[in-house]
Amino acid sequence: MGIPYDGRAGLGRRVIRRFLRALIRLAFASLSHLEIVGAENIPEEGPLLIAANHFHFADPVAMIRAFPDPIEFIGGAQMPFAPRIVRFIPKLWGYHAVYRGTGARDALRDAEGVLRGGGRVGIFPEGGSWAAVLRPARPGMAFLAVRTRARILPVGLDGLVELFPGLLRGRRGRVTVRIGEPLGPFSAVGTGRQRRRQLDGVGETVMQAIARLIPAPRRGRYSSDPQVRAAARASEAYPWDRGDRARSP
Repeated sequence: MGIPYDGRAGLGRRVIRRFLRALIRLAFASLSHLEIVGAENIPEEGPLLIAANHFHFADPVAMIRAFPDPIEFIGGAQMPFAPRIVRFIPKLWGYHAVYRGTGARDALRDAEGVLRGGGRVGIFPEGGSWAAVLRPARPGMAFLAVRTRARILPVGLDGLVELFPGLLRGRRGRVTVRIGEPLGPFSAVGTGRQRRRQLDGVGETVMQAIARLIPAPRRGRYSSDPQVRAAARASEAYPWDRGDRARSP
């Protein structure tokens, strides 16, 4: 059943998160033109899986800035695509770490406890930020949604990939967070391949919703343009499924 969630982090963690929130708000105000669209779609209560595209290491920071309520995140224990200088920030915030290649059981169990307690979990269904176009969902998001009957809130993040190169040229970037309408709840029946097909269907539904919230050139396999879909195929394979341990985080 995972770790029970009562909506209250420890005092030390709450203080750290308030401090980080203030820094995040200041950073976005100073370094970017931030636009949050669709905030009215955020449910006022109830368990919620917040699912966003993952093109940049700063995506969780944008989600923290956009949402008023505390978010517990699922993320990789190691961050091969983030600069070393910022890797301490997720650990300060606190998150449920996934050790790739282990099935992520502990992180999923803990996230399930958060959702069953009425909390909110941020998840990046693609499972990593190795590309800047939309890729297929890994099964963890759908597994959690089906197990807990929590609704899924699709979120499209845009502009973070270009933000830091622009700052180096002396220009503030435009960052957009688009929040869609909640999806679900979802269910799945059966076992084995039958159940996995249903979970994959949930993932496809959510990724299509996310695709509608980001610019057309970023939609990858979910684009209506055959050329965009074809160009995205090379980035779709999950790096840690290839047996290439040298690339594994």
